[in-house]
Amino acid sequence: MTILTDTAVAGIDDQPDPKNKLMIALDVDGTLVDHDGHMSPAVREAAQGVVAKGHDVIIATGRSLNAALPIVELIGLERGYVVCCNGGVTLRLDPSLEDGYEIVHKATFDPAPALEALRERLPGAKYALEDEAGNFLSTERFHDVSFGVESIPVDFRTLLDSTAVRVVVFSTENTSEEFNTAIGHIGLSGVTYSVGWTAWLDIAAEGVTKASALEALRLQLDIDPENTLAIGDGRNDIEMLTWAGRGVAMGQAPDEVLAVADEVTESVLDDGAALVLRSVL
Repeated sequence: MTILTDTAVAGIDDQPDPKNKLMIALDVDGTLVDHDGHMSPAVREAAQGVVAKGHDVIIATGRSLNAALPIVELIGLERGYVVCCNGGVTLRLDPSLEDGYEIVHKATFDPAPALEALRERLPGAKYALEDEAGNFLSTERFHDVSFGVESIPVDFRTLLDSTAVRVVVFSTENTSEEFNTAIGHIGLSGVTYSVGWTAWLDIAAEGVTKASALEALRLQLDIDPENTLAIGDGRNDIEMLTWAGRGVAMGQAPDEVLAVADEVTESVLDDGAALVLRSVL
């Protein structure tokens, strides 16, 4: 593992040679923005720089569509792709489209088996899901910036009967370690899941991760695997960092994320993402 310190910034006047064009996958929370949702000027300018340089910059986030789009706008990304919902939804950006984007892939699943198993083990947790129409349904008042829309209160049975793109479980009664232990005892199957910094669980369809969505895009864009770069900080970034030719973990990432990274940059509070992005300009 390399500890990234500083690299001189090159000019951004020339577009990259097609053979040297990079596919750059950027996590959002804890990477581009801090945990208050703020993007520093240094990170914004560096991200805008790699976009202007002509590299294939792809936002790869656990956030849903509506919560990812403001980040896209901040970094000046008008064309390309966005991976949302930890790989569950992929958007194609194009300013000529009515909304400026279209959904090109959506991976749905039956959430009932996972929800029933989790409810039995974690009865006091909050449960929410994004359905195939993009609505967020929740068992109680449950809002998070990653949703991008207000959740709609429903009963638990409605969640069981829904088709999901993403399921979110949050517990105020447990630490992330206790949450991990509980999930380990449940033995979730038929889905892909990751635990966040707190007792927060994201669930997607089986085999669906940021990495699976990014690999499909890499093949479509005809980018050499060695020309892929990913930056992230969370457990939901582990597959993405492993997938990338150059996987960079943020300095504040947990140990299991640091362990799979090729490099470690500074923390989000010290503009670690900007340091990495400048290194490719």
